[in-house]
Amino acid sequence: MSSDPLLQPYQLKHLTLRNRLIITSHEPAYPEDGMPKDRYRAYHVERARAGVALTMTAGSASVARDSPPVFNNILAWKDEVVGWMKALTDECHEHGAAVMIQLTHLGRRTRWDKADWLPVISAGHAREPAHRAFPKKAEDWDIARIIEDYTDAAERMHAAGVDGIEFEAYGHLMDQFWSPLTNELDAPYGGSLENRLRFTFDVLRSIRARVGDRFLIGIRHTGDEDIAGGLTRADGLEISRRLKDCGMVDFLNVVRGHIDTDAGLTDVIPVQGMRSAPHLDFAGEVRAATNFPTFHAAKIQDVATARHAIASGKLDMVGMTRAHIADPHIVAKLLRGEEDRIRPCVGANYCLDRIYQGGMALCLHNPSTGRELEQPHAIERAATPRRVVVVGAGPAGLEAARVAAERGHEVIVHEAASDPGGQVRLTAQTPRRAEMISLIDWRFDECTRLGAHFHFNSYADANTVLSAAPDAVVVATGGLPHTEVLAEGDDLVVSAWDILSGDARPGSNVLIYDDAGDYAALQAAEKIAGAGGRVEIMTRDRSFAPEVMAMSLTPSLRELQKRDVTFTVTWKLDAVRRAGNELLAQVGSDYGGVTRERRVDQVVVNHGTRPLDEIYFDLRPHSTNLGEVDYEALVARRSQAVTRNPAGRFQLFRIGDAVAARNTHAAIYDALRLVRTL
Repeated sequence: MSSDPLLQPYQLKHLTLRNRLIITSHEPAYPEDGMPKDRYRAYHVERARAGVALTMTAGSASVARDSPPVFNNILAWKDEVVGWMKALTDECHEHGAAVMIQLTHLGRRTRWDKADWLPVISAGHAREPAHRAFPKKAEDWDIARIIEDYTDAAERMHAAGVDGIEFEAYGHLMDQFWSPLTNELDAPYGGSLENRLRFTFDVLRSIRARVGDRFLIGIRHTGDEDIAGGLTRADGLEISRRLKDCGMVDFLNVVRGHIDTDAGLTDVIPVQGMRSAPHLDFAGEVRAATNFPTFHAAKIQDVATARHAIASGKLDMVGMTRAHIADPHIVAKLLRGEEDRIRPCVGANYCLDRIYQGGMALCLHNPSTGRELEQPHAIERAATPRRVVVVGAGPAGLEAARVAAERGHEVIVHEAASDPGGQVRLTAQTPRRAEMISLIDWRFDECTRLGAHFHFNSYADANTVLSAAPDAVVVATGGLPHTEVLAEGDDLVVSAWDILSGDARPGSNVLIYDDAGDYAALQAAEKIAGAGGRVEIMTRDRSFAPEVMAMSLTPSLRELQKRDVTFTVTWKLDAVRRAGNELLAQVGSDYGGVTRERRVDQVVVNHGTRPLDEIYFDLRPHSTNLGEVDYEALVARRSQAVTRNPAGRFQLFRIGDAVAARNTHAAIYDALRLVRTL
């Protein structure tokens, strides 16, 4: 048996868990009609097959009609959920993984205009800022029916054969009863801590009476709301002791903080540029105070930290949830002695940010996650090896090279720069985004291991490519900033890239016009403000930096607000003129009828990129497909068979920003689904 602390079994009551790694409850927003159907099942089965000890499904599975999901959660209040959960559970069990599900009533953390348009309910009338609904204060009959709803949902999960359930008690109804910030009730459910906990214990007693003692029950709860007037650390420790002492709970899953705002949620679930494992020591304090099975997850994205959490006795089971979104095969790689090949979570939080925007969870640099059925993680070897030339070693080019090499092809990569990375290498220069370089390093290491040949400082042209006699060419040359968006004065502005790369010195009074809504403008603002400049970021959008999304925006906003950066929405830059030693920026509005002026010494434009595609068009006449892509075949995972030029010498494709400005996930996804069929 391995001596690795992470690979030791753990006995949780009657259940033996095969190692110490778990996927904590989270909702990837894959349900269909509120049910965990094939996509949902395939996602969890992939991780079960790879060796995880316990996979917890369904963050925030709804137990009641008046707890409507705001982002595609499982509807545990419907009887039909039993069959779907049983199918998922049985298949995960076949691969040796335990399965649990998180049940909850959202309380005020939802909206009244979702699903059946029922009133939002809580233990008081205080509105949650994130979802903006003013709740009804619960009456006695509400409490009675919700206890029954929890119990019925637990019984459904018991019938489905799951190993246990977990309640969510941070930001949801259960801890809305706990917290003095949200509980405005009188006795017996309001007032003292004992009264505020009564609802939870009533739910537990009802469920235990229905399902018995061998069904595992845990609570994922905040041990410290970390907000004025909320539950304190001392309160959290006392609650943890009472949960243990009640005899109805089998484990605690500890978090710290509050989730009623974007910033609060981001502190509970930290993102890129924030401290790793910030609440691990606190979870360890809870375990030490209770001597009770303790789980925890919060930006534990690397195996070394997870191993420390177990070896030090801080935790009994350690959650690497987003890490398993990036690489579902962490345990399998540990068992094979391939820890260095684990695809790292870079904390980009594309997964969670997307679900809070109404999309499904996708990983920035593993496009197979959530697409296990249509884009499996395993790459099949090609029947006939080919010579594949890739031009460009950014994220798209590296993924193309990696997948081609996995297919068994001979791979040649040309890169104009001295190092791989493309735009990612530039964005990683901002300290808070330094983790991004890991998605480049991992791909380059994999390509090197697989035998891909790299030519750096190689300004490849058509003759360079033709001389290699390729069977297929993939152009992944990316794009260059586009700043020619003004009626007048395009020559007077610089790009956000100019600021980040150092090609342009930061000004002292700067207007940044952000018409792309991505990271580049934020990073340029941070660099300029950090150098002492006064900065205004302007956008024609109604919201600020929409491509960055809520949680990932939090660290940027904190930094920029500290530096008094001004944010201006619904205004657009029309023209720039010289005015002595200054620049006169004319701004207008899509809403019409108004103009304003700004006097500054520098104007920065962030308007995305335009394709760097000269080599692609030079190669087109020599290709069999003239660059054409069969989209039906691409989506269906079939080989590209277009022939428009029978005299052509190779297939030609372009991917990523060499096609159009998008994001890193799109670039990598382009490469994966195209090259896996070459």
